[in-house]
Amino acid sequence: MTLLLTSSPYTFFLKICDALFLSLLWYSYLNGVESFSPSARVALHQWQASSRILGSGCSPVLVPRFLVVGAVTEPCYAYSGSILWSSSTTDNVVTTSWKEDVMDYLNSNYYSDLLVTMAMAFTEIGTIAARKNAFSGGSYKVLNATFSSYTEDRDDTAVHLNVYVQLRSEKIPSLTKVSFSLDADPIISKYQPTLPKVLATTTATATTTTSESNKMSLWIRRWNRLCSIVKQPSITGKLVQFISSYSNPIDQYNNFLLLLRDNLYLNQVPHNRYVRQYFYELANNAIMEAIQRCSSTSNRMQMTLLFPELNPSMDAYRIGTLLELVRYIAIKIAEQNLRVRICVQGSMGSGIFTSLPKQLSGVATLLERMDWQSGVGEENEGIIGTYVKFGAIGKEHVVNTSVKEGVIGDDVFIILCPQNMVGTDTSVIPILQEMVEAAGDRPVILINPSLADKVSSGGQQSFRGRQERLDFCNSFQSIFHMECLYMSGTSYFPIVGALTKLSPSSPWVAYQRRDLLNNEGEVYIPVLCAELRPSSDMILSCFES
Repeated sequence: MTLLLTSSPYTFFLKICDALFLSLLWYSYLNGVESFSPSARVALHQWQASSRILGSGCSPVLVPRFLVVGAVTEPCYAYSGSILWSSSTTDNVVTTSWKEDVMDYLNSNYYSDLLVTMAMAFTEIGTIAARKNAFSGGSYKVLNATFSSYTEDRDDTAVHLNVYVQLRSEKIPSLTKVSFSLDADPIISKYQPTLPKVLATTTATATTTTSESNKMSLWIRRWNRLCSIVKQPSITGKLVQFISSYSNPIDQYNNFLLLLRDNLYLNQVPHNRYVRQYFYELANNAIMEAIQRCSSTSNRMQMTLLFPELNPSMDAYRIGTLLELVRYIAIKIAEQNLRVRICVQGSMGSGIFTSLPKQLSGVATLLERMDWQSGVGEENEGIIGTYVKFGAIGKEHVVNTSVKEGVIGDDVFIILCPQNMVGTDTSVIPILQEMVEAAGDRPVILINPSLADKVSSGGQQSFRGRQERLDFCNSFQSIFHMECLYMSGTSYFPIVGALTKLSPSSPWVAYQRRDLLNNEGEVYIPVLCAELRPSSDMILSCFES
């Protein structure tokens, strides 16, 4: 087993560190990680996360990591071999003590400020400190806070903290025990207003196979909500990195947080086929989950895929990728015995001023001429015209079931890239709104919509009716989002990260892209996790931290 080391004066030292950690790994392999202390398990799980990030197919690489073990910050080097990780996650993932590991991880000195802030925001400690420090600052100081335990019931989880308080009149700090719920709201107005609570039904996805995975996702997302409230969003990414050691990013059924896989190489265009297929499958899974939830949530949905081949503002835009995506999704929906109608925006305007968005030029014709494998004897025989139909935007393209006339209506509507144009008599929103109302409670899915007003010199799409148009646009729920992030003021290269929401029930996750040593690949590191879409400033602050 060889190690790839960089030539430096610390080579001998690194070899010694590597030998010690390999011995630790081999001991854990023989005796199980439960034989370690909680702080050692924290380091081991963090090390496991580092080896997971590198991927099981990479060459052995020694990558520096800085781990927090107990109260001491120590340098650690993660080995990306096959000792800790394999395709079978049931043998290598420990799920019996993950809550204790998270508590021990947050009890480290690195996160002491976080626990102090939470004690101030969600317990009576904050109100007491504000009252006693109102006339004389420093009369009541919170020195430190640590986890002591947690209790769970059917609907909630309570966290118990030991808070050490220093009073000006006393020489020795006093210990105060406080508790707060993971669904708590701040009791001090200076913190962020209340954010939506993460419900248990929110995290129950079609890809969640075990109740334990659902509990882990719910636990970490509730913690992330509290971190966002106390204005420490960068910690959410670190918690996701820590908990991701319990899941396999390649296997979506064990990847309960639905994190982005590595080695996508989106800076290379045209993209590799496996990259396109990966996004096709993710988008299809999101749509299937959204259709299942349609009866209990809104039937108005939208998907946004803005990686280079699907970003119309880039010269790498490839219409074939959009058509392949729609074909893949439509066939999968038809396999569920649902009838889908694919709609493409038609020409708009009047007279000689009739026009069509450049992005959609020829798309309707290309869709019908694609190879759908629907001929006699082919895989999808007879699918076109029965389960998959084509149309345009407008209420006249909505077909309802009529038993008397023997007409079978459409079950799902997919609308490709609806967008407004400059200088036309009207925007696309009125006819789109009529179509949505005619569809009733059936799912209407917009792919890469651009419904922002485009004001022209003639006064069209100006202030009149603007609020109604905005309300209609905001009524569509985001069920899938994949957007590459770039440096402001530069061209669309290089990609520095990504912002994703990979299913209707998944959180918003921002990633920072990093290259591995010696061109061994690239990784997407979660730096932010939130229930609501984060702002650009919030993402940038997490990048810098």
